[in-house]
Amino acid sequence: MNLELKIIEVKKLLQSAHENYVSIVFASSFSAEDMVLTDLIGRHYPGIRIFTLDTGRLPEETHSLIKKVEDNYHIHIQLYYPDTSAVEKYIAQNGLNGFYDSVDARNTCCYIRKVEPLKRALDGQNAWITGLRRDQATTRKNLTEVGFDSENGLQKINPLLDWGMPDVWAYLSEFNVPYNALYDKGYASIGCAPCTRAIVAGEDVRSGRWWWENPETKECGLHIQSSHIKN
Repeated sequence: MNLELKIIEVKKLLQSAHENYVSIVFASSFSAEDMVLTDLIGRHYPGIRIFTLDTGRLPEETHSLIKKVEDNYHIHIQLYYPDTSAVEKYIAQNGLNGFYDSVDARNTCCYIRKVEPLKRALDGQNAWITGLRRDQATTRKNLTEVGFDSENGLQKINPLLDWGMPDVWAYLSEFNVPYNALYDKGYASIGCAPCTRAIVAGEDVRSGRWWWENPETKECGLHIQSSHIKN
């Protein structure tokens, strides 16, 4: 399927979601994929609210892009932050960068900085949209385009599930969509600054995320059904 047809299919899905759910939001991390959806929603579906999770450890390039998006599309991006007391307790127990020490410590940090704020962001919503793609990671192979998210109790919609990275960049180029400046510095997947690095030629696109862990554990808990330590 060429890019034009893929765009048509995504717009059909977004239109259907926009019409069928009373309250629907788009959770954006301002990745390249999410900028495709940000552009479509910003130009065609103003009724879909966009929010992001500011973990307190985001790169400055991501903050700059958020401001550019708000200015370019004349929209407000709602930011959700982690609970201050939970962050302070985590740092007291594990150190500022304790997430490097073990998968459990990293999962706990991700829960505090991402999962708990996401739950607040999704509270009262009927559906949420993501920019997930199947080929991003082994943990995302079995995702469906539309399905019930039992963890958060609402419908989850993944319009770009079958897009490849060339499709994403072709869209951004064709429609002159702004993107995170870190991509021009060799980054292929962008999250929190201390958990993200640039990759070299031949590495998998997710190699720069939590690079000290095995591929099977490289999720933050936003998109998997699991329980994490919540203290």
